[in-house]
Order: sequence, then structure tokens, then C-alpha cells
Amino acid sequence: MQSIKSSNYSVHFNANAYKELNSYLSNNQHSKLFIIVDENTFTDCYPLFMEQLEVEIDTEVIEIEAGEIHKNIETCSGLWNALTELGADRKSLVVNLGGGVITDLGGFVASTYKRGISFINIPTTLLSMVDASVGGKTGVDLGVLKNQIGLFSNPEMVLIDTAYLSTISEREIKSGLAEVIKYGLIRDNKLWVQIKDVNKLNINLIDSIVYESIKIKNEIVLEDPKESGLRKSLNFGHTLGHAIESYFLESEDKETLTHGEAIAAGMITESYISNKLVGFPLDKLEEVKKTILSVFGTINLESKDYKSILSLLKHDKKNTNGNVNFVLLTDFEKFKIDCIVPEELLIESLNYYLS
Repeated sequence: MQSIKSSNYSVHFNANAYKELNSYLSNNQHSKLFIIVDENTFTDCYPLFMEQLEVEIDTEVIEIEAGEIHKNIETCSGLWNALTELGADRKSLVVNLGGGVITDLGGFVASTYKRGISFINIPTTLLSMVDASVGGKTGVDLGVLKNQIGLFSNPEMVLIDTAYLSTISEREIKSGLAEVIKYGLIRDNKLWVQIKDVNKLNINLIDSIVYESIKIKNEIVLEDPKESGLRKSLNFGHTLGHAIESYFLESEDKETLTHGEAIAAGMITESYISNKLVGFPLDKLEEVKKTILSVFGTINLESKDYKSILSLLKHDKKNTNGNVNFVLLTDFEKFKIDCIVPEELLIESLNYYLS
């Protein structure tokens, strides 16, 4: 697959990814290589990565605990201290080998250590491949509030090797499919049609879906790098979805959701709101709901949870002047940004999800 050129870096794929990495390491005299992993990617992905490394370079591995719950400033502080103790300088290179937590957090750590050192992202989950691979967003959560602290900072390159997908669970594969569904709904109906029968997905189709998803996101990001207009469309399903995800993360009597499970619920509720506010066709609303529920099922949501979920919306990063801003569909591939939704309609949408 041909590399995808982003603003000032490229996304490289499969065998060509390692060719580009080894060339980069040969041509840039980095003082030391630091590989950030969690306990899962250290066991499952690190050996695969080291097999492809052909350049002699002083290397250190820094392992953190896995999971969204560790995507916080405390983990960053531990990493900054580890880099300092292991002798990282401004010519060091960080490789983030893992899912979205690792690439978001590792990119933030590298971008702020000694006012910024170079980093490379190697996403190892479907979600991180199709979502975190382009756009330059780095950051961490503030308590249960998603990605409240962070900055835009681009890697030297991004390497996509779909062989890493064999190391993750079916649940994590499905989590990534939520973002692919989003691209299909807001941008490319062919992708939506392709993804509707999840049972027919095979590795060749996964390669194609990953490539097309990255291509779509890259096109949007290049046109609107700082999310002032078009890029806001990528937040479809994420306004209520992130609030649901945060609520389940902090609730003692709920099982934590994957990002994709929460965004799937968000896309159904926001499609319902789209139908009521901006005329998204009813038959397409039903198609969205049926398709998404066939992949994800229904989360353990109850009416008594609504108040807490809606209270979390006031912390959404997209809010302006106290207003919660939604992206709504007027049709497949067509949308409106910065839509304000009355609370009673938000409650209706949650009821629709459960109906």
C-alpha cells in the first residue's frame, strides 16, 4: 500500500513501514531510542517490532500499566522521571508502541519532555490505527474527563502493521470498527456499505478498511488541522459517546466500556437527534441503529444513569460559551456542526437507544 502523506510526516504500511523506519534511523543520529509500551504490547508486540529493527542503536524499554484508567498526568510524571533517569536528551527518539492510550500519552510525554523530543507512533489496535494515527492530537485524561490536557504535535512518522491486530481481542477489533462506521456515515457511504456485514471481514478487507479510514481522516485533517470547521465532523457520535464512556469509567457498578462501545451508543443517539432536529431520514436512522446494534449490542444503560451522563456534557472539549455542540447528520455524507440540542431531546435519544 502506498504511503499517505500528512502535513509534515507520512503514514507507512506493513513491510514498507519498517523499511522507512530503518532508513530514518540510519539517516538521523539519535542518541538513544526509548520504546514506550504497556504490559500487553511488551509481551505481544515488542518482540515483533524488534525483529524488524536493523539499525544498531542504544535502546531502552519503558513499560506502563495498560488501560484508559492510567492515561493521566501521574503516568506522564512517571515517564518523564524514567526518561530523565535513563539519560534521555534532546536528540533521543521515543517510539510509542501500543493502542490509543500509548500513542496519545507517549506523544504528549515526548512533546513536553525538554520542550519536545522526536517520536514515532506505531499503533497496534484497530482503533488507534484508524483514529489516532493522523491528526497530531496528543494528551491525557483529567480524572474521567477524556483528553482534557494535551496539545497538537506531529510524529516523525506513523507505522501501520496490521499483523499486530492478531494480538488483540475481538472486542477490541469491534471497538475500532466504531470509528470506521463514523467515517462511513460522515464521509464515504461505500465504507459504510462495506462495514455493515462485519461477519464477512477478513484480513484483506481489514487492510483496505484501515487504509481508507486513514486516508479519509488525513484528508479532513489536512483541510482543517486545528478543528475550526470540517474537522469537527470527526466528533459525530463522540459528544454523548464520551459522556457515556466517562460515566461508565467512574461508576462503581458499571463495567468499563471500550471507546468504540461508547461511541457506538453515541452514534445511535446522535442519529436520533439528527432525525428530530435536522431531518436525517427515518429509514436511514433505523438502518444505523440496526447495523450498530448488530455489531455492538446494547450497553448496560438505565434511565437512572441519564442525569449523571448529561452532567458530564458540560465538560466536553467542543463546548463554546457554555453551549454543548453536536455534529448532526442531515443525510449520509452530509452533516451540520455546532448544533445545540435541548436536554429533553437528549433524554429522548437515550430512550430511543434503549427501545
